[in-house]
Amino acid sequence: MFTKINDSKIWQNGKFLDWQNSSVHSLTHTLHYGVGVFEGVRAYKGDQGTAIFRLQDHTDRLFKAAEIVNIKIPYSKEELNKIQCEILHQNRLQEAYLRPLIYLGDESMGLRAEDLTVNVIIAAWEWPSYMDPQSKVKGISMVKSSFPQYKNPLWSNHKITGTYVNSVVALQDAVSKGADEALMFDDEGFVSEGTGENIFFFKDNILRTPSIRACLNGITRQSIISIAKDFGYKVEEGDWTYDDLIESDEIFLTGTAVEVTPVTKIDNEIISNGVIGNLTREIQNKYQSIIVGNEKHYLDWLTFI
Repeated sequence: MFTKINDSKIWQNGKFLDWQNSSVHSLTHTLHYGVGVFEGVRAYKGDQGTAIFRLQDHTDRLFKAAEIVNIKIPYSKEELNKIQCEILHQNRLQEAYLRPLIYLGDESMGLRAEDLTVNVIIAAWEWPSYMDPQSKVKGISMVKSSFPQYKNPLWSNHKITGTYVNSVVALQDAVSKGADEALMFDDEGFVSEGTGENIFFFKDNILRTPSIRACLNGITRQSIISIAKDFGYKVEEGDWTYDDLIESDEIFLTGTAVEVTPVTKIDNEIISNGVIGNLTREIQNKYQSIIVGNEKHYLDWLTFI
């Protein structure tokens, strides 16, 4: 649920509007057919001030996704980056989740998607923790999802609005079964990801994660791979089975929303000794230090506002 938004603004097509006055028509094309693109971005406050984590990488991916679905964004990358910094000032936020969204207008209906305007919104709000705040300490539970992922080059590695239906229903199903997240599999039965997170597991001193053939190449995922290699760990990307996960020493999820969150249970199987592992804690601590600007080696990942 959104909180503390009474005086908040949303940037929409060139103007900062009151949160309650930012709206779209009921016949908006993207609402009916799901052709739109978005990003999830976060800003953090550190000793040097507020900074957005990997802003340029997120914006680059947004534009690439738009290109994939034949949408020409009517603003430059530099303009959208500037607005994402400005909206934090507008909403008086020092830490925030940011959501850029590109969607097609209401000028016509039908799959031809002809003569439609391209609309842009950027919102920012306070979102301290995607899950229970204790989840990063105690870990979360997952259940094997009965909703499979499907191989489709159009969907791969892009945040396209209509492709998240599968994730929504899979997560709802997992929560109804008493779990925190769903474990997704690709069309060949190999481990893919969570419903909105990448997954890593540690075994025999090697950090492993699914290949991008089977999952989103998340920006946090890329960051964690770099961090692990800087620590001296070997990282393997490949096809992994359910048993590979169950028999591992540590498992954790990564993503803009969840950051680095340990998994301590899958179905009825306790992972290792059922508590956060040493590697997970090491990477988690380093990531938290990076995002608040305490690591000189990674300062180029931050855009200070």
